[in-house]
Amino acid sequence: MQNELTSNKFSIQYMRSFATLFLITLLFTYCRGQSKQGAASVYLTNYIIPKEKEAIGFIRVADAQIKGITLAGENAKAFTISKDHLLSVKRKNLKPGNDWFDVVVNIKTKQGELTDTLRVLKDQFIPNKVIAHRGAWKNTGATENSIAALNHAVRLGCGGSEFDVHMSSDSLPVIHHDPSIDGISIAKTGSAILLTMKLSNGEYLPTLESYLKEGMKQSKTKLILEIKPSELGKQSSIALTSKVLAVVNKLRAQAWVDYISFDYDICKEAMRFAPYARVAYLKGDKTPDELAADHFSGLDYHFSVFDKNPDWISLAHQKKLTINVWTVNEKELMEKLLKQKVDFITTNEPELLLSIPESR
Repeated sequence: MQNELTSNKFSIQYMRSFATLFLITLLFTYCRGQSKQGAASVYLTNYIIPKEKEAIGFIRVADAQIKGITLAGENAKAFTISKDHLLSVKRKNLKPGNDWFDVVVNIKTKQGELTDTLRVLKDQFIPNKVIAHRGAWKNTGATENSIAALNHAVRLGCGGSEFDVHMSSDSLPVIHHDPSIDGISIAKTGSAILLTMKLSNGEYLPTLESYLKEGMKQSKTKLILEIKPSELGKQSSIALTSKVLAVVNKLRAQAWVDYISFDYDICKEAMRFAPYARVAYLKGDKTPDELAADHFSGLDYHFSVFDKNPDWISLAHQKKLTINVWTVNEKELMEKLLKQKVDFITTNEPELLLSIPESR
C-alpha cells in the first residue's frame, strides 16, 4: 500500500512538472510570437523608386538565408532581381499613370518557400523642408491630428505631415496627441468607446489604418508617424510599436511612412521590426555620434537643444543624419535654422514657412 501511495505521489509530481514545463514553453512561444508581431518576414531595404537610378533596394527575409527569388504578378516585367537579391526597375515597362507598383516575389530559403507582395512607390515626394505639426490645422480650421488636417497639409504642398499614435486597451492604434481625449484615457479604454468619440471638427477619432489609407491616396507628402510612449509603461509602448508596424505592413505603406519617438527603446524596436525604416529620435539627450552608432536615420530635436549644442548640426551632417527641428513658429527662427542648413522644420505655421524661399 505504501509503495502504491509513493508511486501515485511520484506520478502526480511528474504530471505537475510536465504541465508546468508545457505552460512555460507555450508562454515563451506566445511571447516570442508577440514580440515579432510587427515584423515583416520579407522586406526591402528601400521602397522608393529613385528618380534617376534603376536600383531600388535589396530583398531580405528575417531569420532566413535566401537561396533564390523569382518575380511574378502583372508588374513582373517592369522589374529585375539580381543574384544578390537587388530589386531594380525597368522604366520603359512601367505602366503609365501609376504612382506605385506591387511586385510579387517567390522566395526559396533553407527553411522553405514563401510568397509575398512588395509595394514600391515612385519618388514624387515634395523635397521641401516643411513638416506640418499634427497636420495643417492652426490656420485652416481643422482639428489637429485629424484627417482634414492631413489633407490640408497635402494641399499646401508640405514635404511631410506629422501625427501621433496611441493604443486603446484592446490594442487598436488611434491618432491623437494627448494620452486622453475628453478626459478619457486612451490606453485604459476599449476601441468600441473610443471610436464613437468625435473631434472638434466633427470627425470621429481616426484609427491608424484609416489615417494611413487616406495618406496613401497621394504621393507628395511624407507621413511622419510619432509613436507615443504609453502611460502604462514600457511593455505597452513596445506592444504599440509592434502594432504600428503590423498595420504599416498590412497596408504596404512602408514607402510613405517615417518614424519618430521620444522613447529611445521605441525607436530601436521600430528599427528591429523594420530594418528598412527611417527613424529619428525626439528627446534631445543623445549626441549625433550616439545616434549614428545605433543606426538612426536622423535626429529631430527642439530648437533649444541646438542653442545649447551649436556644433551638433555640423556633426549630424558629418554622420549623414537628417536634422529636423521642432516646433518652430516664428519667421526669424525659421530663417536662422534654414541658414544653418537643417533638413526639416516642424511647425504649426506651414504657410509661413512655405513663404520663405529657402524652405523650398
